Amino acid sequence: MTNPAVLPAAPGAFSLAVPPLFAALAPARNILIAGAGGGFDVYAGLPLAFALWRGGAQVHLASLSFSQLEMIDRKHWVAEHVAAVRPETTSPDWYFPEGTLARWLAAQELPPTVYAVPPLGVQTLREAYRHLIEEHDIDAVVLVDGGTDILLRGDESDLGTPVEDITSLAAAAALDVPIKLVTSLGFGIDAYDGVNHVEVLENLAALDRDGGYLGALSIPGSSREAAMYRDAVADAQAATPDRPSIVQGQIAAATSGAFGDVRFTRRTTGGDLFVNPLMAIYFTVDLDKLAARCLYLDRIENTIGRRQVITRIQAFRDELRHARIPRAYPH
Repeated sequence: MTNPAVLPAAPGAFSLAVPPLFAALAPARNILIAGAGGGFDVYAGLPLAFALWRGGAQVHLASLSFSQLEMIDRKHWVAEHVAAVRPETTSPDWYFPEGTLARWLAAQELPPTVYAVPPLGVQTLREAYRHLIEEHDIDAVVLVDGGTDILLRGDESDLGTPVEDITSLAAAAALDVPIKLVTSLGFGIDAYDGVNHVEVLENLAALDRDGGYLGALSIPGSSREAAMYRDAVADAQAATPDRPSIVQGQIAAATSGAFGDVRFTRRTTGGDLFVNPLMAIYFTVDLDKLAARCLYLDRIENTIGRRQVITRIQAFRDELRHARIPRAYPH
């Protein structure tokens, strides 16, 4: 009688023994981890980057920047819409997460360059990604969302803040790269912006039926990756005391076992936070399968600037006849 444990897996199948996120990235040697939603989103990719660096992969970080990048010295620009932010890169803009992260990485003796791209339309952002792919021979792209609104397809009761996330998704969907993934960290955080997370779970289930869901992976609070992530977030909070990231602050708190209405900045005064272990879990999907489910991706395909993306998403929502009815989580 054959032992089921030694039966060959079906082609393309994943195993419980190896997290599908890492199994999917195993063939890659040059990986681009890009913050999909702008600002501090790139920080959500750090635990993954730490693990990949430790495993010997070459990892490059990119960020959609809300800083005034035009104020950076031109010598740091490596392409029309790509600035290579390094520890010595300075900016008069007080809000500069990419510079803060580059200095922190250098202090940890990790690759310290963070590529910064201004908020753009799909066509221009795609060209920025293509430059990085060609420059570093990238064979895997991972878009990281701090939150879950990148997982919404368009007919949900509310889309949260989709502009940068969906621009990143559309830009990456047409890239000729062997491995393309989307991972979100911070489940529940976007409730503040109106996202109904029952709808998020429904979308993940649909992706699973399509073979596009790579499962959930918790960041162990006692792990080296979690400890380093918390240190990076604390460093960023200290560097930007007037506008620390509420998203990354909640995720960092969740990795330390915090629960409930945790206070770590004056920006959350008067709000009701619900920090919990689900925020410290990567939910990963196949990028192309996620893009195929987005109902308005074609609307923004030919955009050049961010304003075009905003108006076309709004036009789609105005024409939408039947949005899904939000439901409360039943348990």
